[in-house]
Amino acid sequence: MKKLIYIVLGFAFGIIMYKSEAASWFRIYEMFRFESFHMYGIIGTALAFGVIFVQLIKRKKLRTFDGDPIIIEEKERSFARYMYGGIIFGLGWALAGACPGPIFVLIGAGFVPVIVVFLSAVLGTFVYGVVKNKLPH
Repeated sequence: MKKLIYIVLGFAFGIIMYKSEAASWFRIYEMFRFESFHMYGIIGTALAFGVIFVQLIKRKKLRTFDGDPIIIEEKERSFARYMYGGIIFGLGWALAGACPGPIFVLIGAGFVPVIVVFLSAVLGTFVYGVVKNKLPH
């Protein structure tokens, strides 16, 4: 029963993504052509809330619903790894017209061809897992 809240939140997230047009290929296309602020506003708002909530978790030492401490590990600082990863992610996003979150929203909205995008994302994740140890981190 405790996990029901996550299902409800997932549905709410999907509805918000769909209604705000964050899962719209046209909106993503506009963003990559620098024709509209719509997606940048959504991404910027998510970034701002993420920073605020992570700081709240760290400073207030918040715990999970089960009472376990939430531990956010420090990440290794490296410009190249985030630059190259961001470029690859952005190219995939621009080519597919969807990043991982909206893929599920679009499938749920009945856009069947997006299943190809989902399968490609799974394949890309698998390939990364295979070659991860050979990449410079």
